[in-house]
Order: sequence, then structure tokens, then C-alpha cells
Amino acid sequence: MSGHNKFSKIKHKKASTDAKKSRIFSRYSKLITTESKKCNGDINSASLARAIELAKKENVPKDVIDKAVTKGTDSSTVAMDTVIYEAYGPGGCAIIVTALTDNKNRTAAEIRHIFSKSGHELGTPGSAMWAFTKTDEGFVPQTPISPSEEDMQKLIDLYEKLDEQDDTQNIYTTATELEEIIKSEE
Repeated sequence: MSGHNKFSKIKHKKASTDAKKSRIFSRYSKLITTESKKCNGDINSASLARAIELAKKENVPKDVIDKAVTKGTDSSTVAMDTVIYEAYGPGGCAIIVTALTDNKNRTAAEIRHIFSKSGHELGTPGSAMWAFTKTDEGFVPQTPISPSEEDMQKLIDLYEKLDEQDDTQNIYTTATELEEIIKSEE
């Protein structure tokens, strides 16, 4: 019965948690690097201070934050662009995906591919934005909807695929229960 011992279970669970942490750390590292580049490493800048605050909320280590700030001041660092993709997902819920990328064409193709594999398409700019209000925290749905259980499961699958994409920063949707379900799974 190889592979059925306690250590094996712990090892696989740890690998899964480490992968999630790594994805979170790299997201915030990119964000901090970009904000640092914009303000030349001035940690008193509102946008950089906000990015550092968000990273600290996610328990990103101080040395990772410091490296990202330093990397942003380096002249050889590639400029990152923030891009926003809009679409409609399962059950007709509006979706906004924000990404931070050094290659807009590559990221657009990858996001488009994720949507097309799930049977949906990217919308044109403004097609889903009307359903949200922009706040300091991100985008808040103006008209929340409650999709059916089947549509919710499809939406969760789509969310997870989008979340695994390296350049994706945030995913916003008008589905009311999605955020609660995602948090309970983590």
C-alpha cells in the first residue's frame, strides 16, 4: 500500500498550499514592482503604500516586498501594463478580469482561450463594465445576480482557470455567492 501513509498525505497537502501561496506572492510582487516603478521606489506614495498594505494582508513576507520595491527602481525592469478584460459567463453574469502583464497580446490570447474553452467569449470594452461601480477596493456589482447551481459550478470552474493564469490580478463578477464559495474552499 505505497503512498497511503500520513507523510504522503501531508506532503501533497503542503505542495498544494505552497503552490497557492506562491501564486499569491508573485501576484503581489508584480503589483508592488509596477507601483514602485511608477513612483521611483517612494514608499510614501499612496499607490505603492496601498499595494504593500494589500500584500501584508495576504501575509506576503517582508523580504519579498522589499525585493519587489527594489526591483521596481531598477532601470532594467520591464514595464508592466494593467489591462482589463470584460465578458459574460455562465448564467449571464458579467465578469471583469484585471491583469498585469508585460505582453498584452499574449495575455489577451490566454484569457480569450480560457473563456473559449468554457464556451464563452471576451466582450468588447464597456460591454460588462456598466454592471459594476469602481471603488478603491476594485469593482462592486451594481446588479448582483444569483445563478442556478449548474451555472454556479461552471462559474467556479471558469474562476479557477482564470485565477491560475499568471498575469491575472483580480476577477470580479456579478454572481453574489461566488466570493463566499471561493473563500470557503480556500
